[in-house]
Amino acid sequence: MNAIDASDHHERVDETVPPSLLAIVLDTNPHAWAHLSSTLPLATALANLLVFINAHLASGNGNSVAVIASHSNKSCFLYPTPTPASPQSRHSAANGDVEMNGTADNTSYSVQDNPNKYRPFANVETAILSNFAKLMEGTKESHLAATPTTLIGGALSLALSYIAKATLVNSPTTSNTEEAMLAIADPEATRTSYVSLASRILIVSVSGDLANQYIPVMNSIFAAQRKRIPIDILKLAGDTVLLQQASDATGGVYMKPERPEGLLQYLMMAFLPDPTARRSLVMPSAGGVDFRAACFCHRKVVDIGFVCSVCLSIFCTADLPDNLCLTCGSYLSLRAAESNPPALIPRKKKKKKRVGGTDSATPGGSTPAGSNTPMHA
Repeated sequence: MNAIDASDHHERVDETVPPSLLAIVLDTNPHAWAHLSSTLPLATALANLLVFINAHLASGNGNSVAVIASHSNKSCFLYPTPTPASPQSRHSAANGDVEMNGTADNTSYSVQDNPNKYRPFANVETAILSNFAKLMEGTKESHLAATPTTLIGGALSLALSYIAKATLVNSPTTSNTEEAMLAIADPEATRTSYVSLASRILIVSVSGDLANQYIPVMNSIFAAQRKRIPIDILKLAGDTVLLQQASDATGGVYMKPERPEGLLQYLMMAFLPDPTARRSLVMPSAGGVDFRAACFCHRKVVDIGFVCSVCLSIFCTADLPDNLCLTCGSYLSLRAAESNPPALIPRKKKKKKRVGGTDSATPGGSTPAGSNTPMHA
């Protein structure tokens, strides 16, 4: 470009560490935490999580955090606290969006003046504890009896939506057209290219099987993979196939500790480094990943199933109503495939290659094993 118009074009790259956004999805399933209460109570786990959040905020001046509760009947924000959209609210935006300011107009809690506590840490801690108490107070026995699992799919959707909004807010306001006009007006001006927001998701899970949420969880995994948002998994109890696949597909860290009581140590050592710092570190890996899928009919993890050729839906049985796909309604001949399974052809064995048409002798005058070539003196 400099040789074409004989002008010097300077581009300055912002080499500072990009701000990091950490979206934490906390599994608050009361059933799962009741089984884990003797080893790690929920109150202790929440206190350890607050220490981890303070360490993340202290790592950088521009770091931010969002905490989402994945409950048995709903998924909601613990921090920041969403403000209800109303015309009288001074926090509501002009386009009707809900502002996430960390406090609400009807918030009754207040931060105590403690000289030994940093004020931003106190604000985050007070908001999380207050919203968590409201969530537990609103939980009824009917909610626990209806859904004994957790709504991890909705929590992932909230996390991805918040990250997308935060990325737009932190991006430079100058558009491509404005940059082109500035380059024409002053070709020798120095332009600065800024680094985007580094975002990641951390899921603290204690629930077991999540096969009934296969479709929404997989959609969230594909969305995070497309946006290059790593999903870290800290599995304190139970075992799920979907979370292993989420960590492997997005390049995150999967860890299932043998001693859940050391939660704070695992958080500080394995999940505190952001994506920028992980390039210089050797992160722990999950080892073998189970890539089995869940069927669309009964939401069960299957080893062998039937796949729709149109929409690629998976079914564990061929007994479908009217032989129609439950997703797209296409006609499927699954019963014929079940009665006549495809034959497995064994792989042919490769013959050993010969050098110059005859078997080659090994050094020292010995012949290879299985060779009929005589040995000469």
